Amino acid sequence: MNIKFNRIITGFGLFIITVSILTACGNAIKVNKPKVEEEQGVKEVEAPKVADLSFKDKAGNVVTLSALKGKVVFINFWATWCPPCIHEMPSINTLRQGFKDNKNIEFIMVDVDNDIDQSTAFMTENKYDLPLYTAAGEIPPEFLGGSIPTTVILDKNGKIVERLEGSRDYAAPEIAKALEELTKAN
Repeated sequence: MNIKFNRIITGFGLFIITVSILTACGNAIKVNKPKVEEEQGVKEVEAPKVADLSFKDKAGNVVTLSALKGKVVFINFWATWCPPCIHEMPSINTLRQGFKDNKNIEFIMVDVDNDIDQSTAFMTENKYDLPLYTAAGEIPPEFLGGSIPTTVILDKNGKIVERLEGSRDYAAPEIAKALEELTKAN
């Protein structure tokens, strides 16, 4: 009886740990329109300019964020060994499929381990149709802090409008709607 009880408790503990890992770092951080307190109220100020990052695909082609100005950019920083990254990947694939014919949005999946062969094999094995890249330089902290997955969404002017840390369901209708609105904005 005691052994059976210990197995149940151990199984429950493993379940709690797994759920915790899959939902880790689930806080969204909005960085558009930071506010500054003044004596007479709150004043909106411009979001800081972001660095011109470069990313390289498997063929060695380099894409820069400045070259993507005029498009909404969805950047996801991930790794093949990261359970929350793997958990959200099907929903990112679904989201991208919904925007496949929209020329006003780009998806960039950045393997933080810089192992494009391993990440390509992962995508192929799971039948995901997502554009893979590695960073072609240092990634500043406003894009990637200390946790993955992290998703950064840039508006058509190249400004960060969302930075999301932790796993998400990107197939949720409100996410597609928000991205659609960004693609239609001037």
